[in-house]
Amino acid sequence: MTESNEGSLSLLTDLYQLTMAQAYCSAGIAETEACFHLFFRANPFGGGFALSCGLASAIDYLEGLRFTTADVNYLSEQVGNDGQPLFTKEFLDYLHALRFTCDVDAVPEGTAVFPRAPMLRITGPIAQCQIVETALLNAINFQTLVATKAARVCLAAQGDPVVEFGLRRAQGPDGGISASRAAYVGGCVGTSNTLAGRRFGIPVSGTHAHSWVMAFPGELEAFRAYALALPNNCTFVIDTFDTLQGARNAVQVGRELRERGHELMGVRLDSGDLAWLSKRVRAILDEGGFPDAKIVASNELDEYLIGSLKDQGAAIDQWGVGTKLATSWDQPALGGVYKLSAVREPGGVWSPRVKVSEQTAKVTTPGVLGVRRYHRPDGSLAGDMVYNVSTPPADPPLMIDPTDITRRKTFTAEQTATELLVPVFRGGRLVYDSPHVSAIRRRALDQVASLDPSLTRFLNPHVYPVGLEKSVNDLRTALVFKARGIVDEDRGA
Repeated sequence: MTESNEGSLSLLTDLYQLTMAQAYCSAGIAETEACFHLFFRANPFGGGFALSCGLASAIDYLEGLRFTTADVNYLSEQVGNDGQPLFTKEFLDYLHALRFTCDVDAVPEGTAVFPRAPMLRITGPIAQCQIVETALLNAINFQTLVATKAARVCLAAQGDPVVEFGLRRAQGPDGGISASRAAYVGGCVGTSNTLAGRRFGIPVSGTHAHSWVMAFPGELEAFRAYALALPNNCTFVIDTFDTLQGARNAVQVGRELRERGHELMGVRLDSGDLAWLSKRVRAILDEGGFPDAKIVASNELDEYLIGSLKDQGAAIDQWGVGTKLATSWDQPALGGVYKLSAVREPGGVWSPRVKVSEQTAKVTTPGVLGVRRYHRPDGSLAGDMVYNVSTPPADPPLMIDPTDITRRKTFTAEQTATELLVPVFRGGRLVYDSPHVSAIRRRALDQVASLDPSLTRFLNPHVYPVGLEKSVNDLRTALVFKARGIVDEDRGA
């Protein structure tokens, strides 16, 4: 995460997190231990999966969690509806002295994830858990969304390189930087964003715009001037005036480059009928002696348009995807949430908590939860089971869909299981070695490749099985009944 001018991101939160934290202190329960889980309720883009991303940003935030003197002074200036200070001196002193001491477990970045299964679990003093909610959601929601969009775009490209071009239309500088990182995690080969390239070690890519061509008396002069200035970076934009003539001009300058010991990299199409034009441009390049020159396409691309162009046999070798990737054009938010699931006195026994709603999807799951991913003997995914970490699942494990209790799945002894949540912080100390973004990208590519095609298709994807271990489902049902004053005669309660 980028830092504020004072070097602190502690105020990157909603005011109500701080007012609740003061109220916890006032009630004498700030140190009561709590367990919260971060998860999302529906796959983005109507798809069959999501790709986890943003954990590194969350780690940076938690490691640097300090309320500076400037932060505290700002909060001291806030007033309530009576004009009096909103925050007490005792609470401001508490914030000034605050150091993060919670445990955090999370799904590694680049992992395929699915609705209702926790992506992150945090346990520790309830005031601390509350304060960090907004920043954790901000980091993980957006980057998971963009990484998933990038994965979909790369699936549509069918192995062709995809470069992220979205900085100029991203939601501000930090949105642009986060989007560039997430797009790379999701499968893009590089970015036009040089700050993201420097910060994260992402390959950067770019040549010139239409303005370069328009600055000269003619296109041929512009290409020649660029070739003299950067002979090792010549991908010419050829649609400023006449695309096919632009391709011929690129061939002419390409020959001049070759005479000087350099090679034409390719051309870029940024407008028009990309399928029709790319085939004719390909013929011009091939006939001109440049069969290895690449055709790059841009212009409001997304997975659907790329898929259509592939179906039409477009002669496009590389895709530049900007606005609709970096802004997550068709779904601007993931909708991830962060919910309390258990409380206890320090070192005591966990007391489960549940939020009840008229909407079944919004009823939360109680307990301190883990996620086990089961694999069939051939390595394919069989399902994700949410369980209580203090209660080993029955043998054989039985998973129940909380939205439809008639849907049940028993995992067999032949199916192996892996834990999705791994330790990240213990007692506020970082115990996780964050991989380089290139390693996260490789993990993401492997994860997407391992998914059944029924999950990666864009139209009516299969619903991946995610459910609750039977005892967790029973506890959830009992707590909902209790909250609603319903007597379950079968249980005698």
